[in-house]
Amino acid sequence: KQWYQRRVRGGIGRGIALALGSEGATVYITGRTLEPTSKAPGSLSVTAEEVSARGGLAIPVQCDHGVDEEIHILFDKIVKDHGKIDLLVNNAFKGVNTIGRNIPVPFWDQPIESWDDCIHVGLRCHFVAAQRAAKIMVEQKDGLIVNISSAGALLSFFTAPYGVGKAGLDKMSEMCGRELKKHNVTCLSLWPGLVQTEAILAAKETIQKATIAGQKVDVSKGETVEYAGRAIVGLMNDKNLQAKNGKTITTADLGDEYGFTDVDGRRHASMRCVKASVARKHPWFAVLIPSFIKVAWAWVVAFFHHY
Repeated sequence: KQWYQRRVRGGIGRGIALALGSEGATVYITGRTLEPTSKAPGSLSVTAEEVSARGGLAIPVQCDHGVDEEIHILFDKIVKDHGKIDLLVNNAFKGVNTIGRNIPVPFWDQPIESWDDCIHVGLRCHFVAAQRAAKIMVEQKDGLIVNISSAGALLSFFTAPYGVGKAGLDKMSEMCGRELKKHNVTCLSLWPGLVQTEAILAAKETIQKATIAGQKVDVSKGETVEYAGRAIVGLMNDKNLQAKNGKTITTADLGDEYGFTDVDGRRHASMRCVKASVARKHPWFAVLIPSFIKVAWAWVVAFFHHY
């Protein structure tokens, strides 16, 4: 068994913890509350029981990732208990409710909390955690830091602070990965697709009225919360992991590379998949295109970027 640290209350975080638990991992799961509340329905205690039922061990720790000292106390506890960390997954994010309230609001009319909620607990706290994890991993000459980001780093959706936070996170992965490479430690960004989190499913009707990059959103085709976890399990078993150091990778691309499916057996198409892109407007023509043909990342970035 290996020792993992991650931050989770629900949603993708819970799914990642479950996937790691299925591999027999010891997982530190964190959030501001141990038990569900009216403002925070996710429960660390219930997630811990679910992880245990999968054969893993979850250790719930109350931690506000907006407070640096609490992050340091968390890492001190892990080092004291186990002396090592194999994996850090940075997934803490405070901006969900703020984004929901401000999507239709011009950035100049948004409260400054719109920035703080996305950047402080969504970027800054990840850097603090990565610093602590890196010190341990450099000494043990092994480890993986995964920053949960999104295509919002490249495409324009949700709010300006959201996009800034995700773009910053990807740049952080690149720069930190470059410095960690010589120590056999890997840092990368992982982009899940649309994920069927509790919040997304609750707002399904509203979300499906929106478009991303000109395409309508179909929640029913989204990834389950465990799909990103399966991608991380694949990364942990990748003997050539260093080749991905500093990179930004999608869960769907890892699904193709490692051969895993979602928990319901579905395979998800990469945003680079030509067949899937053509099928949105010309399904009759898409059947003739092999699914393995993908657009190079350089072309995707060149098409969407603004430099």
